[in-house]
This record gives sequence, structure tokens and C-alpha cells, in this order.
Amino acid sequence: MAQKNGFGKIIVTAVIAGALGGGITYGGMSYFNNSDSGTGTSLVSTNKNGNTKISNVKVNLNTQAEKAFNATKNTVVSVINLQRESSSDNTLAGILGGLEDGSGSSGSSSKKSGELEASSEGSGVIYKKSGNTVYIVTNNHVVSGANALEIILSDGSKASAKVVGKDAVTDLAVIKITSNKVKDVAQFGDSDNIKVAEPVLAIGSPLGSQYATSVTQGIISAKKREVPQTSESGAQVGNATVIQTDAAINPGNSGGPLINFAGQVVGINSMKLAQDQQGTSVEGMGFAIPSNEVVTIINQLIKSGQVVRPALGIGYTDLSNISEEQQRSVLKLPKSVTQGAVVLKVNSGSPAQRAGIKKYDVITELDGTKITQQSQLRDVLYKHKIGDKISVTYYHKGNKETGSITLSQKATNKVLSEASK
Repeated sequence: MAQKNGFGKIIVTAVIAGALGGGITYGGMSYFNNSDSGTGTSLVSTNKNGNTKISNVKVNLNTQAEKAFNATKNTVVSVINLQRESSSDNTLAGILGGLEDGSGSSGSSSKKSGELEASSEGSGVIYKKSGNTVYIVTNNHVVSGANALEIILSDGSKASAKVVGKDAVTDLAVIKITSNKVKDVAQFGDSDNIKVAEPVLAIGSPLGSQYATSVTQGIISAKKREVPQTSESGAQVGNATVIQTDAAINPGNSGGPLINFAGQVVGINSMKLAQDQQGTSVEGMGFAIPSNEVVTIINQLIKSGQVVRPALGIGYTDLSNISEEQQRSVLKLPKSVTQGAVVLKVNSGSPAQRAGIKKYDVITELDGTKITQQSQLRDVLYKHKIGDKISVTYYHKGNKETGSITLSQKATNKVLSEASK
């Protein structure tokens, strides 16, 4: 996602200033060559051997990459996140304002008085059309906090958009527009069939819509890379399994497609790694949400505006957050247990309660996976469906226990508006 105020403008300004200052553009050279002041000194050479010509040899560039790009380019759009200026007379309303449905209206008087401004820009891809209703998949973070959304189609025309549904866990969202101009829709490929070193293209609007439909080429660096996911507060909430690619992905590419050379969408570009934990700059490490996961999520969002996932019905924290003294005195853990998830709350009637798990129990294994950090609980759960039965190992007052849990549902990120109908 490209922020409108800052980075993009700085880069563009720097390029223009460099061109004018160095006098290296064709326009600059033309100006100097025709600026004879009449002093007898000419800047134009009169050498009669200046007979260089342009070759008329044409290169056939009808490559598979070009075919793939041409098959997909008209389905890629720019997504403009519009937000209202908050008024100083109602700070609370400014904090609580910002519709989730992108309808552009608000019950807050401060929001009504503010003008809509482009807050950030991202990309999206058209994947479905029903009559004049066009459905677009993008990233959740591209549309998050929007008071209104505007779509710029590949032909430059604009349309207002509404959110159908979004999911913060996978960073996916579905939005829709009304348009009779859209003719092409993208096709999804099978992300399980991609291969490491397979060439791919990334299409989107890096740094904003002024660079719309930019294409970069790279390869699949890894099919299934585990990367940490963080909440808006910065806390790690789990891991995401993503496609790693070295195709250039920049701010504004978020939500755009990663396509194979058949022109099929195999991923939705979501993030890139700019530097590691030590601050070392990193190049060529972009990540995309696999198409198979995308299809599963967007089908649920279209159907009900929400994603239903399995849940244990507990509140928990990592064992490392508990002091050693409390691990012994409160949890009664043996010294051999050093990793796990500590249950801080058990909801009434939840799957965990029915399985016999209680407050201050420590879950050390779930579905055969050893729990070395709390975020793994979510990762294990989200690999299952509602009604699945999974094994659990935990410590209760220092005693090792085993059992099974039948998973129930947890609905997340429902959009309660007419936009989801």
C-alpha cells in the first residue's frame, strides 16, 4: 500500500530534479544545442561524417511473459483509500469514526464536515462479474479505515466501491463496484502446483496509480514460507504461509496479482521484507498469499461477509511471560516443562471446557504439534474445519493430561452493512 503523503512524492521529485540539474534528458540537450548566443561559438558539430542511422531490424518479443501480462493486465485496478479529515472539535468521534463498509457516510458530525482525501493507494484484481456488479480481491490493509473507496480501472475510468467482506487474519478483502465497462476477469491457478524457480509476474500500482499496471518479473523463491503475522498493536498473532518471490513488490503493489506464465493468478501480493531484525537492508524478498487460500477466503466473504474458523474458546499467553517462581507456585509445573501456552480464561460451554481444560492449565501439544510459542495454537486450529476432533496434551496442577477436543466455530471480521448483501 502506498501512502499518499510522503515517500511517493519524494521519489518523483528526486527523479525530476536529477534530470533538470544534470541536463541529461533529450529535452535538455535540445535546449542547449539551440542556444547559440551569436558570439561566434557554436555548440553544433559540422562533422560531415555524422551519418549514423537507426536500424530497421525488428525484434519479435511475442514471449510467454508478454502473453501472460496481456491476458491479465485489464483485470488489475488501483484501489484508493479515501478518509475524512478529523475535526478538532470532536476528538472521540474522530477516533471512533471511519466506516468499515466504505460507504462514505458516517453518523459522526465531525466526519460529515470533513472532506474526503486519498489516504493511501493499493492494487486489486477483478475476478468475478455478475451483471454489472464487479468483484475485486485486494488486501485488508488496503481498505482498512476507509470512509470511502475509489477504483481506477485499467482504462483510467473511476468507480466507487463498497466492501463486501474482509479478513484481518489472512489480510484479504473483497470489494465490489458497478460497471458495464469491465469485460475481462482474472482466473485463479492452483498454487499447490507452482514450482520453485518458476517465473512469475507481479502487476500493480507501485507508489500509486500514476504507475498503474506496472509489471515486474521474477521467480518463485519458495512455495511455502512461514512468516510471522502481527496485529495492529505489533504483537505476533501467528504465522502466515506465503509464496516468496523476488519479483519487485513496492508500496502500492499490495493487493495486486502474482501470475504464472499461463496468465493465472497464483497469489495476491501482500508484503515485502525491507530489512531484517538487525537492520540489514534486504532486496528481492516479496510475499504473496497463495491463490488456493485466497479462493477459500473470498468465497466465504462473498457468501456471508465473514470467515468462520475453529476455536478453542480460551484466553491464553506464552509460558515465557510467566515468571519461574509463578510457574512453580501457581502453575505447579515441573522444571522439565519450559514451553507451552498458559490458559488464562476458559469460556463457558467452549470446546476447551468440554474437554476438561481449566484456568492455569498449560497446553504443550495440540494435534501432535509441540507448542513452543502461543501463536502456534492458532496456526494448528486454522488448518482444521468446524467439527474436527484433535488431540491435546496439557499440564493440570503439575500432572500431565491428554484428551481430545471437538472444534466449534469462531466468526471473524463480519461486515455488518448492506455492502455485504
